[in-house]
Amino acid sequence: MELIYNTWPWYVAGPLIACVLFLLLIMGKKFGMSSNLRTLCAIGGAGQFSDFFKFDWKSSKWNLWIVFGVIVGGFIAFQFLTPQAPQIHEDAVLKLKEYGINSTNQSFLPLELFNIENLLTIKGFFIILISGFLVGFGARYAGGCTSGHAISGLSNLQLPSLIAVIGFFIGGLIMIHLIFPLIF
Repeated sequence: MELIYNTWPWYVAGPLIACVLFLLLIMGKKFGMSSNLRTLCAIGGAGQFSDFFKFDWKSSKWNLWIVFGVIVGGFIAFQFLTPQAPQIHEDAVLKLKEYGINSTNQSFLPLELFNIENLLTIKGFFIILISGFLVGFGARYAGGCTSGHAISGLSNLQLPSLIAVIGFFIGGLIMIHLIFPLIF
């Protein structure tokens, strides 16, 4: 099946990511979204409830620019650089239809899962609550999130990041093949 939109080729996107990582490396910084969210929580006063958020967040406020860049970059990419939703393989479309997801190849996210009506149901609320807890716990337990370990940690040849990334992939496979069919 042919894609109907153009992605950036690996030889453009890869070196751009490498440049960002190199800049962070020479500045003595690490890349990862969970550390940025930790800073946001510390700014919001979460240190009153957990010692994990008691740290000098002012020395880490530089990483809030990463959050800003992700939001602005995502907006620009969605609005101006990707004219249509990605087309996925027909086998995946048929499998998703078995779960009642019929909006594939029409939007970036399945509308049956990611809409406000589903969030406002008891099932949707608990899925978001439990998922958020598991992601937050996993990121804390692994010492970082998928982006931090997979991009920054692996590029620095850190063994704990390799182990964490393998764990993330195993968890994702278990989720999509065993747990997702039970939920939907």
